[in-house]
Amino acid sequence: MAESASCPRFLLGKPRFEQSTFLGRLRHFIDIIDPSTLFVTESRLNECMRLLDDFKRGNLPAGVTDQQLWEAQKVKQAIIHPDTGEKIFMPFRMSGYVPFGTPIVVGLLLPNQTLASTVFWQWLNQSHNACVNYANRNATKPTPTSKFIQGYVGAVTSAVSIAVGLNVLIQKSSKFNPATRLFIQRFIPFPAVASANICNVALMRHNELSEGIDVLDSDGNVVGSSRIAAKHALIETALTRVALPLPIFVLPPIIMAFLEKLPLLQARRRLMLPVHSLVCLLVFGLSLPLAISLFPQMSEIEASHLEPEIAMATDCKVLTYNKGL
Repeated sequence: MAESASCPRFLLGKPRFEQSTFLGRLRHFIDIIDPSTLFVTESRLNECMRLLDDFKRGNLPAGVTDQQLWEAQKVKQAIIHPDTGEKIFMPFRMSGYVPFGTPIVVGLLLPNQTLASTVFWQWLNQSHNACVNYANRNATKPTPTSKFIQGYVGAVTSAVSIAVGLNVLIQKSSKFNPATRLFIQRFIPFPAVASANICNVALMRHNELSEGIDVLDSDGNVVGSSRIAAKHALIETALTRVALPLPIFVLPPIIMAFLEKLPLLQARRRLMLPVHSLVCLLVFGLSLPLAISLFPQMSEIEASHLEPEIAMATDCKVLTYNKGL
């Protein structure tokens, strides 16, 4: 009884937590990005997938609890792409976004950046983002390699151009004293990264706008491919990618400006980088689930708002689509 009170009845393919509320989505995505799933072995993954297959076929072994089934589904969702059924490469899983992305964030926020270091860290960040966007895209339609290359080049070019342009502008400005200039330079990564993230999503997933993405009825059956749903998916993902870097690139400079004045760090300058890294890790870890919880991964849209041929092909009033992450 205690388990049934704390653990809802298992529903295959459905989220454990209510997706119509922000809190429910937050709890769901905290599960999805749990870094512990990076250490799941191949045998454990296969065990989870067999358990879910047994549930689907109605051959569930005796004694299996809802908690075990939810845990199995959590592991599968963290590792396996929902559209392709293939494993996502570890550094590009959402559960690996914080562990693998934090060193890049630290590099982007380092003070006294040179032109070369600015270009390097912006290139590395957008390379990582491009791979994460591609690995977690809606994959109901194949994406040509040429589209991936176009998106990658566009995102890197926009990020580097904005970051370098703002750095040069501030360095040439005579209105700021050196201390103020250094403080402002620490915030340059945010507009550069936010703008590039929008370009990254739009360019990496532009194929979805022309080909459309699958929309599903209440039974999970594909009703058709919708370009309107694809547009909604890209807008929601782009908004998430703007919200994500806001605290990551704004809060650490403010926090570090305060911490750097503490006697401990003044006396032990070697601690500056480890403390900076820890601050970035904590802010990044808190920001990611909050940002991706703005919208549900399986979003809903009224059939009447889609293409006429899709609206006429189903009796369902509301259809769902995978917006990607």
